[in-house]
Amino acid sequence: MPFQVTIKPSNHVFAVRDGETVLEAALREGFVIAYGCRNGACGTCKGKLLEGRVDYGRCQEHALPHAERQAGMALFCQARPLSDLAIECREIGAAKDIPIRKLPARVHRMRRLAPDVMLLHLKLPASERLQFLAGQYIDILLKEGRRRSFSMASPPHDDALLELHLRNYGGRFSRHVFDRMKEGDILRFEGPLGTFFLREESGKPVVFVAGGTGFAPIKAMIEDAFHRGVARELTLYWGARARADLYLHELPQQWQREHANFRYVPVLSEALPADEWTGRSGLVHRAVMEDIPDLSSHQVYTCGNPAMVEAAHRDFTARCRTPEDEFFSDSFTPAATDPA
Repeated sequence: MPFQVTIKPSNHVFAVRDGETVLEAALREGFVIAYGCRNGACGTCKGKLLEGRVDYGRCQEHALPHAERQAGMALFCQARPLSDLAIECREIGAAKDIPIRKLPARVHRMRRLAPDVMLLHLKLPASERLQFLAGQYIDILLKEGRRRSFSMASPPHDDALLELHLRNYGGRFSRHVFDRMKEGDILRFEGPLGTFFLREESGKPVVFVAGGTGFAPIKAMIEDAFHRGVARELTLYWGARARADLYLHELPQQWQREHANFRYVPVLSEALPADEWTGRSGLVHRAVMEDIPDLSSHQVYTCGNPAMVEAAHRDFTARCRTPEDEFFSDSFTPAATDPA
């Protein structure tokens, strides 16, 4: 039987069908609550159960620790109602009117940016364009219901081709892209998805923190900001292991030359002797803390592997006074396979 969910403090109400999660039902009825991975791993959709009971579903322990569950928290991408609910969560208004669509796309161009990073340009049918917000992602739809999520590195105004940055982690789809995919192949995808995008209602300086291919959605956000004439101070910290992993290093260097409100700080954690690196070293989020010990008047957008995102969130909020509601993240996470 369907259950009713009321979002606080907005008092928006929607119905959850049998088998649906709270997030799935909210999106179906046009209410966008903050979310990221949709598989119980990143914690972006975490909110509070004010009334009612849920099946918590599958989630990773770091995303919903036992103590938080005991305190009434839930991951709404996994939680399925067992009664009517009242919940408290962050609603996102900017993405509400953008439809989520399933579309075909042709692999228009492939280029290796690094030994383990591939750039894909996808071309939609001539009569189609994808409306999205800079920073959102798409799901590539594979056989047997499998999906792989990739952030769009192209900004919304440059929508003739969708740009993706794929790192080869050795999985089935990665191996297919690097070993067998060719230009002209057809893919199907669903999108746009996610709530990782620049909040336009704020005038605060922005700190972007990217790890590896976490640069992709941040690239889209920065290029979109330039296109729209955003005057806010924008600083990008891009962390990687070795110099080759800064696979588009020259691009943010160009941005810095061309835009007075933009600054670029590359950081390597394991520079090779052959790199002859003279720049910043260590963990990328630590470089931010060294330069800006007080982040209370900034917005922070961070994207990359879960360890980096979690460390940035922990240290920025605890030691640099970053407000919780001014820290936005997109964590590149694997699917959760075991119940917490």
